Amino acid sequence: MPLLSPMTAEVSLDVDATPAACWDLVSDVTRIGEFSPETFEAEWTRGSTGPEKGATFRGHVKRNGVGPVYWAPCKVTACETERLFEFTVMAGGRVNNWGYRLEPLDGGTRTRITEYFRLENTPVLRVYWLLLGRVRAKTNTSGMRTTLERMQAVLEG
Repeated sequence: MPLLSPMTAEVSLDVDATPAACWDLVSDVTRIGEFSPETFEAEWTRGSTGPEKGATFRGHVKRNGVGPVYWAPCKVTACETERLFEFTVMAGGRVNNWGYRLEPLDGGTRTRITEYFRLENTPVLRVYWLLLGRVRAKTNTSGMRTTLERMQAVLEG
């Protein structure tokens, strides 16, 4: 998929599942390890138990599938049931935003799932993007496609 702006990209996939079924999957962060090539587990934190705006969780990441390995603290920034789930990765402040948009198709019997990322527009991240953006965008786009295809297999299987 093409870059939408210098620090954003997205991938969409149409699946034979309802928005409700897709929502249950994309908003359950504890299942991300089944799908993502980089985040192999996640857990709700600070008393959060499920998707809602302001909920917190942490993801266990193996960067580029090889390392380094670290826990990334996250906060849900948008949560609209069967429509939008977005969170920000926190590392001394907001760094990277990830999300899923759900669009009903064919009267709600199918769904277009769009996964996206958007880096915060800070001087440090602009320099990072200038130096490594094209490579990181390619990695993220490939990872998003893999994640969505794995979700599709579960939803349609």
